[in-house]
Amino acid sequence: MRKLLIPYRQSLISCSSFGKGTQWLVCFHGYGENSETYSFLEPYLGETYTLIAIDLPFHGQTIWNEGLNCSPDDLWNIISQITGSLLQPVSFIGYSMGGRIVLKLLEVQPTRVAKTVLLAPDGLHSNPWHWLATQTKWGNHLFRFTMKKPHWLFRCMKWGNQLGVLNKSIFNFTHYYLDEADERIALYKRWTSFRAFHCKLALIKSIIHKNNMQLTFLFGKYDRIILTTNGRTFQKGLEKYIYIRELQAGHLLLKEKYAVEISAAFQS
Repeated sequence: MRKLLIPYRQSLISCSSFGKGTQWLVCFHGYGENSETYSFLEPYLGETYTLIAIDLPFHGQTIWNEGLNCSPDDLWNIISQITGSLLQPVSFIGYSMGGRIVLKLLEVQPTRVAKTVLLAPDGLHSNPWHWLATQTKWGNHLFRFTMKKPHWLFRCMKWGNQLGVLNKSIFNFTHYYLDEADERIALYKRWTSFRAFHCKLALIKSIIHKNNMQLTFLFGKYDRIILTTNGRTFQKGLEKYIYIRELQAGHLLLKEKYAVEISAAFQS
């Protein structure tokens, strides 16, 4: 593994590089994770690809000084700076939140995208809370207030769990990221800074069809955070372009025991 620091505007973008192949594979991690989570793929893909995993703003060792603003153009410019090309198509892999990042990059510059593999990707269905918090001004103000004083939200979550309208996995997942004040501040910064990555699903489906793009989605059969049904719904009408496979797993797919299945998606 090689560590890179890429200057971009007023920021420093931290990346991890694996492999020595002639093709580029850009990797985006999930929420609260970092670029090193992709290191286990080097023995499986490193002969074909040079893997570049990017620490997203407010993650890992990236120092982001552009305020709470990160756009698809920012990431495309960073990718071009790393690969040294504005034209050469690159392949992508994105996990969870990183899947939404990849979908948006595909939406804005599809001709620059080669193979795409998404692992339990966020962004395949409309999350009303995420939309409210990131796409509306008053919703973002409420989001910021709640991250400072979350007690009302915790009470609602408890009632929802007791009534069976909020499943236990999401209840535990949410508490994991909201119990500590620092984590709540980080959540506000991360969600807000990526508000430009709201996916226009109908447009993306049209782009996939028009450009004859091939995508592979891998989901965990027992995932209660991001469901396979989200992928099946998105796949309708695009069955010849989108391949979906379920792994015997939960939400955590970036593990070496799934490396064979993940790497096989790049060989099809």
